Amino acid sequence: MAFQPIVNLVTGKIWGHEALVRGPAGESAAEVLAQVTDANRYRFDQECRIKAVELAGRLFPDDGSFLSVNFQPNAVYRAETCIRTTLQACRRFDFDPRRLVFEFTENEPIIDVAHLEEIIRVYRGIGFTLAIDDFGAGYAGLNLLAELSPDIVKIDMKLIRGIEAAPRQQAILRAVVGLARELDITLVAEGVETLAELRAIRAFGIPLAQGYLFARPALEALPVVNWPEGEKPAAE
Repeated sequence: MAFQPIVNLVTGKIWGHEALVRGPAGESAAEVLAQVTDANRYRFDQECRIKAVELAGRLFPDDGSFLSVNFQPNAVYRAETCIRTTLQACRRFDFDPRRLVFEFTENEPIIDVAHLEEIIRVYRGIGFTLAIDDFGAGYAGLNLLAELSPDIVKIDMKLIRGIEAAPRQQAILRAVVGLARELDITLVAEGVETLAELRAIRAFGIPLAQGYLFARPALEALPVVNWPEGEKPAAE
């Protein structure tokens, strides 16, 4: 797994890290995911969780920051059964399960929404945080907001790219910010790469951000966050 930080634009602190799958020799996520089939999807999903928790238990400071992991809803057969392995890993590697955030991506079509709603009910009952990843890039974004009531929405990088000079993207982002405020959802801007993008999303009031501007993913390590000069908020 590689880790990429998610930063708080209000406090200047690290809010959490997303765990990103890599191959044993550092192969990209695309190379790894290309080998996932219906036959091995469940085991793959479980092994990714366990590895992410294992590394987080070793690498994360004791500061309450979050570990964000992707999960494939279509790989989860019974929420109670599959989550048992995750909780066992948290105990084994001394990682507080309340620090876990589960991201389900819009890039994977949801075969059974009722099944996903049951997964979320179980996860919420345990105390996990739920996020929609790549919002605006895939399947039925607004429907998912209505049906699943996520805690966090991660705005896809395609909407963030060049936002400072794109009036149509700005109009869409303004609407998303308004929806999030009404629904009590925390927003994360993904793929922030330039100072202009950072300043634009700050102006919209988006509190969290992730992207190469701050740090590239580091393989089995927590990368140092590099704030642009003068942009890091003063410590509270």
